[in-house]
Amino acid sequence: MTDQEWMERAIALAAKAASENEIPVGAIVVLNDEIIGEGYNAPISLCDPTAHAEIQAIRMACKAMNNYRLPGATLYVTLEPCSMCAGAMVHARIDRVVYAATEPKSGIVESQGQFFEAPFLNHKVKVESGVLAEIASSQLTHFFQYRREQKKKLKEQAKKTI
Repeated sequence: MTDQEWMERAIALAAKAASENEIPVGAIVVLNDEIIGEGYNAPISLCDPTAHAEIQAIRMACKAMNNYRLPGATLYVTLEPCSMCAGAMVHARIDRVVYAATEPKSGIVESQGQFFEAPFLNHKVKVESGVLAEIASSQLTHFFQYRREQKKKLKEQAKKTI
């Protein structure tokens, strides 16, 4: 399969996150042309700040392989990883990360730094960015527009009850 086809699966997982009122980010881990782990953002529903899509996918993949290391694996994610997720990729020995949209505020792969190029790292993760970026960006934009509209409606309703 192509990077675009794998990313489509991650985008479907992001939609699942949005349906659960979580920020729409989805991730899969692929090894030998097979999905070995997948996840979507769930920090709110799981009451776990580490429950990012990438962490969920890495955890599932490690269990599937019965190993905390995933050499040769590619992680596909709909949003540029944060520092926590990038660090987990290094520790898991992910070979390559492919992401869709950039994250200007906390993305650590290109937006706020080039973490994977740091000289102190004992493992280098290859990076591919921009795969289906428009679709992933649109998904995020629509989610946050909807959230803002909901907050506005709640404020208006609160004013009416006073």
